[in-house]
Amino acid sequence: MENKSLSASRRFYDRTLRALLYLSGFITCALLVLIIGYIFSRGVPNISWELLTSQSSYIKDTIGILPNILNTLYLVLLSMVIVLPLGVGAAIYLTEYATNRKLVTIIEFATETLTGIPSIIFGLVGMLFFIQMMGWQTGVLAGSMTLVVMILPTIVRTTQESLKTVPDSYREGALALGAGKWHMVRTVVLPNSVDGIVTGCILAVGRIVGESAALLYTAGFGLVLNDFFTSLQSSSASLTVALYVYASERGETAVAFAIATILMLLTLLINLSANLVGRKLKK
Repeated sequence: MENKSLSASRRFYDRTLRALLYLSGFITCALLVLIIGYIFSRGVPNISWELLTSQSSYIKDTIGILPNILNTLYLVLLSMVIVLPLGVGAAIYLTEYATNRKLVTIIEFATETLTGIPSIIFGLVGMLFFIQMMGWQTGVLAGSMTLVVMILPTIVRTTQESLKTVPDSYREGALALGAGKWHMVRTVVLPNSVDGIVTGCILAVGRIVGESAALLYTAGFGLVLNDFFTSLQSSSASLTVALYVYASERGETAVAFAIATILMLLTLLINLSANLVGRKLKK
């Protein structure tokens, strides 16, 4: 009788937990679909060819976000070109070469702490160091360097954890066959940790594309179309900063929703490209 009662209570417990799990998954998916659907329903009708291929002008009374799209791509490319070698290299050193485990523990704790610092603090530090102390102008260069400092801990930690998942037997087998340390890392460890590195890149790109607080101080509010080298040292607003300007200062809600839609599509496109590159590298 007691066993039957216990079995029945256990079944009820399992069913309740399963129902809660299904409910949580349904609520999460429903919220995601509602948010994306609402943004797309408000943004897609306001996207036009003129909006995508022109710049804002008070004289012509036009609104265009081509400079902001290019500035966002400049920020992503420049930041990732700088942060990827630094982050992956630091993670490889800490995981494969460093012998002082106490120092490694301190560095890991520091990187984990830096990932939790609000981005506006990075923006303030970037403005004080890159613009005031080093004499740079607000633009893509100062914004990218600030983003590098901000996303470097994410790249380091995700790459580190990915490298740690590679079994030690792989390393020992490569070394036993006569491979050198770097050859072993390059041909055995890195190919088996590509998935984690790509995940870190996706997280970093997502943070770059969605960042606004840090860029307000370092990249500026400029809505003028410039080439890459000119934008390095001239005020260049990203899409998120432009969204803030149009929604808060100009009251252009329709344009703000169009920018939000483009941001989501741009993030999806970059993430798919990163996954494709990761699969090619893994092969």
